[in-house]
Amino acid sequence: MKAWKQHACLAAVLSISFSANAATNLKVYAASSMTNAINEIAQNFEEKYDVSITPVYGGSSSIARQIINGAPADVFISANTKWMDYLVDKNVIYRDNVTNLVRNSLVLIAPQSSELTSFNFSDAKAWEKALHGNRLALGNPTSVPAGMYAKESLTTLGVWKAVQTHVAPAKNVRLALALVERGEAPLGVVYKTDAQLTDKVKILGEFASDTHAAIVYPAAIVNDSTESEQFFQYLKSDEAARVFAQYGFQQ
Repeated sequence: MKAWKQHACLAAVLSISFSANAATNLKVYAASSMTNAINEIAQNFEEKYDVSITPVYGGSSSIARQIINGAPADVFISANTKWMDYLVDKNVIYRDNVTNLVRNSLVLIAPQSSELTSFNFSDAKAWEKALHGNRLALGNPTSVPAGMYAKESLTTLGVWKAVQTHVAPAKNVRLALALVERGEAPLGVVYKTDAQLTDKVKILGEFASDTHAAIVYPAAIVNDSTESEQFFQYLKSDEAARVFAQYGFQQ
């Protein structure tokens, strides 16, 4: 009987000790274009606090729907306001908790081997000649923010009708970038931050900011806790701002 009590006490002590030492894990659901920046920010945060971060990346529409369907997100970072508003409207997020973290810009890219060095964005014939029956890589314009911005800009420029049948709709902007990197598409429209990550593509030009809605990244707490609030505040810190700037995001 005494031995049983000793084992029970030991098990209880070990259990308490393990619980005290186990770091809280936060799941951060973020737009795929945030991958490199959030990975570094999460690492810096983990070095300061007894909290581990598990990032989950994807198209904003995809991860927003995952959250609606019960995915255990603690923090959500979208690449546009639409999908953040979607979660607010579904009462998953409180509007007062939403903050705009950073901004981005939209660029036209081609494989590094392309002979193109510049491009007239508003010339429909230039698009047709450059595509030459091939595909234009961009995020799905019906749901992926990068694709939605691209469609809006190309529509404003009066060339959407000339290119829409060539569109290769990707599930997220990183997949659109990959199509151009591999030479499977002669042109692509992606965020400037993504294009700057690889030497396999070149930037032919930047879309004027007045041709599309402002590209902002709203963030919000989904599952309220001390740790999620801690990370949320860290995202808005000067230290995080320096990381975002390092990857080309604008304040």
